[in-house]
Amino acid sequence: MATSQVETVNTGADKAKLVAAGALVLAALVAFYLLTQQGALAQWAALIVGLVAAGAVFLTSESGRQLVAFGREAVREVRKVVWPTRKEAIQITAYVFGFVVIMALFLWFTDKTLEWLFYDLILGWKR
Repeated sequence: MATSQVETVNTGADKAKLVAAGALVLAALVAFYLLTQQGALAQWAALIVGLVAAGAVFLTSESGRQLVAFGREAVREVRKVVWPTRKEAIQITAYVFGFVVIMALFLWFTDKTLEWLFYDLILGWKR
């Protein structure tokens, strides 16, 4: 499936929404730290309300709508995936483990052969 890329132009209102969302995140963080005297409940409430408001403002922008569309398309694509059966998964896992064991033995044999060749035959260190 070929999808075409559509270039979008950010309008001034869209940029203002992104700036407002950023300002709300910043305000939520500042409120969290300024409300230490009022207790943890007030701190967390201010933080959560500010972040939810920032998220709502962001989702009304073009970037937010694109993010939601991307998420929906990703979910749709994941539903198309054909997952292997249990038997296939076990077989593939066994093949991988078998290959790892064979490769480990090959590398161990190569290492020991080179060790014997260099240290015993050429340098004569292991006598």
